[in-house]
Amino acid sequence: MNATLAAVVLSLFSAVAYAAAAVAQERLASRTTDSGMMRLLGSGAWWWTVVLNASAALLHVAALKYGTLTLVQPLGALTLVAAVPLGARVAGRRVSAVEWRGTALTLIGLSALLVTASGPAPDDVLSVPQALGVAAATAALIGVLSRPGSRPGLRHATASGFASGVASALTQTVTVAVTDRSGPLLSAQVIVVALLVAAFAAGGLLLSQIAYRGGLGAPLAVVTLANPVAAAAIGLFLLGEQLQGGPAGLLLAAMGAGVAAWGVVTLSRSVPEPALPEPLVGAEDEHPVAAVLALEPGSAAYEPSLLPKQPGSGQLTSL
Repeated sequence: MNATLAAVVLSLFSAVAYAAAAVAQERLASRTTDSGMMRLLGSGAWWWTVVLNASAALLHVAALKYGTLTLVQPLGALTLVAAVPLGARVAGRRVSAVEWRGTALTLIGLSALLVTASGPAPDDVLSVPQALGVAAATAALIGVLSRPGSRPGLRHATASGFASGVASALTQTVTVAVTDRSGPLLSAQVIVVALLVAAFAAGGLLLSQIAYRGGLGAPLAVVTLANPVAAAAIGLFLLGEQLQGGPAGLLLAAMGAGVAAWGVVTLSRSVPEPALPEPLVGAEDEHPVAAVLALEPGSAAYEPSLLPKQPGSGQLTSL
């Protein structure tokens, strides 16, 4: 298996884990107020989402060992693509035409990016001054985006995407440096950059938790788009990564990014078709995955679930 294929496969598994974690986060966040954050941290269900995120992050780290930032980070859009069949399965319905269109657009755009961003496994790393400079600039930007004001969900989602993208770029530096046997395993560079990774990864997780309070659709789309922008900028300007094909390759990559972004937005705003008439056993006051993806910020509402038909009754009973 060559480096590019390994990076793509690992990114796919990572996206599935991230999709499951994001849906679980939104469902918990929609039931939690500002005063209930400590209660959320004491919830076993919330810590399961942390485990899912950690598993996805490990797969992502492995992908960064084999693929460049400009290749691996855009594949994060597969998170939404993975949520489509998962949502349909949970909701007991068919995938809607809009969801099929969004999935197709995303995959077409990512295919164009794969052609131009594919290449050998990465070998360049950020120096300590470069890593500290990136961290300072990103922290300042996150501070601006997290200030009090209107539409905090989308601004926090943007900040989360930037934090996660920078964490991925720094993670690649740690991964390449650790696996390079020419130097000490725990050098000053590895230790400093690893601490920055932990800070930005935790910040990205908490910022996304805040962003998902108003619904998953639009915030998740913003996180998905902001993440590769931050990582690709670091890869292209600081790590010397290049797109294949010269000017034509650059044009193809730009078109692919635009089509993929269109697909992501389409998926995040798609309205699922009604569920099939068969009742779902055990569904208790929880939004199915695809229904959550269709929510606009601030529009999360309670949806009653249906219980199986009881013996001797002529209708379904709603809670």
